[in-house]
Amino acid sequence: MTQNLGLDFIDRTLRTTGILLLIGLVFCLYYLGIYPALAIFSAGVWSMVNLMFLAALVRAALRPDEVDKMRVAGLAFLKFPLLYVSGYFLLKVPVFDPIHLIIGFSVILAVVVLKVVGRALFGLDAKARNDENIQGAV
Repeated sequence: MTQNLGLDFIDRTLRTTGILLLIGLVFCLYYLGIYPALAIFSAGVWSMVNLMFLAALVRAALRPDEVDKMRVAGLAFLKFPLLYVSGYFLLKVPVFDPIHLIIGFSVILAVVVLKVVGRALFGLDAKARNDENIQGAV
């Protein structure tokens, strides 16, 4: 499972979360109204941006060769103050209910958990290993 949970796992998670948020936005607009839908969507997008910055920061800081310190500093400067200040102001919007924001912040976590559980239940990693062994034998 570890070979398929690399950095491409983050990209797939971001893609799935984005699609899920767009589909959920339509349903939430219809069933919950505009402000709850915007709260869930905004918090979900904030979580996606947070994960993108975190992945870029880890890629820049943890390298086998020389670390690009300027890139790490730039990403840290963007991620920590600006992203968290925007999250603070997102929490302070008076028309956004905190429960809707929590749902939005949790969408990406649910996607990660469901992807891992799905891979474990369907045995996709074992199938990939068997395919590699068959290709190696030929």
